[in-house]
Amino acid sequence: MQAKTTRWLLAIAGAVSLLTSCGLDMPKEKKTSFETMTIKKQDITLPVKFSARLKGQADVTITPQVSGQLMRIAVSEGQQVAKGAVLFVIDSRNAQLELEAAQANLEAALAQESSAKLEYESNRNLFEKNIVSRYMLDNSENSYRRAQASVTQARAAVNRAKVDLGFCTITSPVTGAIGEIPVRTGDQVSPGSLLTMVSGNSTMEAEFSVTEAIVEALVQSGMTNVDKEKYLASLPPVSFVMKNGTEYPHKGRFTSLTGVVNATTGSLTCKASFPNPDGHLYSGIQGTVVLPYAEQDVIVIPQYAVVRLQDRSLVYKVQADSTATAVDVTTEDVGNGKDFVVTSGLNVGDKIVTVGANNVTEGQQVLF
Repeated sequence: MQAKTTRWLLAIAGAVSLLTSCGLDMPKEKKTSFETMTIKKQDITLPVKFSARLKGQADVTITPQVSGQLMRIAVSEGQQVAKGAVLFVIDSRNAQLELEAAQANLEAALAQESSAKLEYESNRNLFEKNIVSRYMLDNSENSYRRAQASVTQARAAVNRAKVDLGFCTITSPVTGAIGEIPVRTGDQVSPGSLLTMVSGNSTMEAEFSVTEAIVEALVQSGMTNVDKEKYLASLPPVSFVMKNGTEYPHKGRFTSLTGVVNATTGSLTCKASFPNPDGHLYSGIQGTVVLPYAEQDVIVIPQYAVVRLQDRSLVYKVQADSTATAVDVTTEDVGNGKDFVVTSGLNVGDKIVTVGANNVTEGQQVLF
């Protein structure tokens, strides 16, 4: 029996030697390595983002001032027009007739004034010679004054008729782009009828709301209107990002902050203006205004160092004995897609696991 056991042991040893000689390694225990970083503070620029809607700095609604038939539409939707360009022409025949009638009434009033003046001057000479009474002199003076008033009224009617005639040709009050034109040639239009909108798009304004926290900061600081203007002017240039993620090539500046807080949202409306030399921006475009905000002495860590566990954010802190311990942290997104700012949970000098943090278990030995 002992000889048989010895033979089995020799056979097993021989098999092991054979496997080794053939170059086959036996499985070995492997330990995982992790990358770490030591916490320190640094300066960083954070993109503060606001949802915004663009509007032309001089958007003007075009409506007629007189009634009449629309004879000609001189522009098309989306067309760029200069200030003073003809947009619409309304039938001017009635306005022309009104002007001619007003001019005729003015001529009659001037003739009446001339006659009243002659009579008044004649009676004044006769009164000085005691030929006519005071009553006749006063009566002729009153007639002359009424004639003068009639001339003034007639001149006003002529001027009004000229203005109405001018209103028959509608021109653009600003340089910009033509919006939607809901009317057609031949339509009957009247004051209040919407003809179109001209967006003065040489400069565009992005309108957005600032947060309640910013409002409170302004209130607590006791900032005056002059201080507010200086503060806005001191802010760095801002960017406008379209909904598709494209960044508009020209930078803008903050221009205004309303003085009335919205009762529903508790926010203030702010505006930033962007130059639009090529006309690529249009009223109504929605996007994001991005303000670069510099923060100093903050803790920044890579996003892959943070482990999400339900509603908790954890990082693994390396202890003196090289074991890892989970620590709760609060973070803010930097906005660059790769970093977080840690607002609580870590201190300068702490060492944390970065690469491989998702594979760490509590108390695990971490190798450097």
